[in-house]
Amino acid sequence: MGQTVWIARHGNRLDFVNPDWFKRAERPYDPPLSEDGVIQARELGQRLTSERIAHIFASPFLRTVQTATEVSKVLNLPIKLEAGLSEWLNPDWMPRMPERLPIEVLAEKYPIDLSYTSRVVPQYPENDEQVMTRTGEIARRLVAEFSEDILLVGHGASVVGTTTGLVGGQPTVNATLCCLVKLVCCAEGWEMELNGDTSHLSQRQSSIRFN
Repeated sequence: MGQTVWIARHGNRLDFVNPDWFKRAERPYDPPLSEDGVIQARELGQRLTSERIAHIFASPFLRTVQTATEVSKVLNLPIKLEAGLSEWLNPDWMPRMPERLPIEVLAEKYPIDLSYTSRVVPQYPENDEQVMTRTGEIARRLVAEFSEDILLVGHGASVVGTTTGLVGGQPTVNATLCCLVKLVCCAEGWEMELNGDTSHLSQRQSSIRFN
């Protein structure tokens, strides 16, 4: 069987549940998971327990790191922070480059692989074409460099962009919260076996929201 790439979106975020959090947050564009988001992330981890994933890559935003951590607990793998999987740096959503916790600070609490360096670094601001190009590029670079099965934990736009970057064309990707996309490499190229699957979740998002 060829390489499998699993692509997941983070769980529910605190500012989706409590919009007032944004007003007083030190880093308003880097929210943590909400309580139900943590549950979703744990369920994602349980879903992937028996899979042959060898590397976990995650966007450096807090919600994606927290989601990836729940998977890392069951797979006993460190997390490689990859800026190429970052949130869409959309100026309509955020007036400046969003502030995030330094990697060294994240590593004090989460199982971060400090030996890994991001292969792609996004530049603020980005339009929709630029984020699709950036996330497609990182997907292709990672499968070229890492031949084993991998997991990418990102955001709504990066789930769509990484999937499109490998499958090609203009696939319709269901990028709901804590969903799973499964791509398998075969003789004809990359095939999508799961598209935004949420069957592992006890609480599901009723509609897709990217920001």
